Amino acid sequence: MDSTAAASARAAAARPTSPSRPRTKPRGLDEETCAATPNRAPSAAAAAAASPADAMDPRVWAALPDDLLVEVLARVPPFLLFRLRAVSRRWGSVLRGADPAFLAAHAAAPSHGPCLLTFTRGAPPQCGALSLPLRARYRLPVGFLPAWDLCLVGSSGGLVCLSGFDGPVFRTVVCNPLTQAWRVLPDMHHNHQRQLVLAVDRKLRSYKVIAASDVYGDKTLPTEVYDSKEDRWAVHQMMPAANLCSSKMAFCDSRLYLETLSPLGLMMYKVDAGHWEHIPAKFPRSLLDGYLVAGARRRLFLVGRIGLYSTLQSMRIWELDHGKTIWVEISRMPPKYFRALLRLSAERFECFGQDNLICFTSWNQGKGLLYDVDKKAWSWIAGCASQLCNTQFCFYEPRFDTSIF
Repeated sequence: MDSTAAASARAAAARPTSPSRPRTKPRGLDEETCAATPNRAPSAAAAAAASPADAMDPRVWAALPDDLLVEVLARVPPFLLFRLRAVSRRWGSVLRGADPAFLAAHAAAPSHGPCLLTFTRGAPPQCGALSLPLRARYRLPVGFLPAWDLCLVGSSGGLVCLSGFDGPVFRTVVCNPLTQAWRVLPDMHHNHQRQLVLAVDRKLRSYKVIAASDVYGDKTLPTEVYDSKEDRWAVHQMMPAANLCSSKMAFCDSRLYLETLSPLGLMMYKVDAGHWEHIPAKFPRSLLDGYLVAGARRRLFLVGRIGLYSTLQSMRIWELDHGKTIWVEISRMPPKYFRALLRLSAERFECFGQDNLICFTSWNQGKGLLYDVDKKAWSWIAGCASQLCNTQFCFYEPRFDTSIF
């Protein structure tokens, strides 16, 4: 008996084992929880931040030349930089003082990767960012914003646009949540509540806010475009009156696309030319609800449910063929994901996208669903829930170098 036990012990000791490594969690701006994103491998920046490394001699860090220190800090994930301000006065001066060398290096460094921004209306409002590369969620303080009833419009290039009412007056606000810089845009020529889109041009270091044509009471409002370089709104062409637009729109490749209900199809607004065109791309039959989603470059997607009965419904994704002006189906949501996302046939869902990533959220669902168009992969995102009707979502790219002016 003893010899058998001894042999078993020797065999167990001889088996190859993996050494246990302590797990660390990235620390940063008011970190909340870690969120798993299956089927998506962490980026190199996330792996470097999440895995322990050999401690470097503090004297080496202290002796780093300024230009090398700036290059190192520029490649640290933005959410983690806030903890590094307290390392030393030297580091704090670089990270707090909007150092031009740091901003230039940060602009040239690879992007942090996609994040999901959540904005919950209230007094006070709450804002957070779910970093997909770091698999962690961070609170973003928004106490610097004016105490108005603001709603999330969208995000582009590191900036976030919000709109709401200051008493009876409609206001549009643009801010950078990382630097906490913000400004109120001038009033539009027809200053009413409008559908807005924010578009940042990093090459020109400017941005535009587009107010689509709309109907306010018995008046038809023209399209207006705000240009940060000129700091004013310009009135552009009125949308043809024969087209009744829904609230679903997307912006890609300097073009704004809106669904039209009469006639059924798309209206495309060329921002540079300042005029509207009708695209006779008929929507799929039995489409219950559809969302336009902007992809990378000129790619435009249509996402929606198909089917008249709850047992026959499915979620599908189409891409616009610009040459043939038709919608081409490229993917279908697997039934197991569809049933988990929408447990009731009439349940409401939201859909938004960026850079060929499409995210789905639904009410009373504790997680979101992410689809990678390039990899054709579906995955759940923990911590992305739409449990409140006043919670809004959009993709967000954290950047220090994007200015509000």
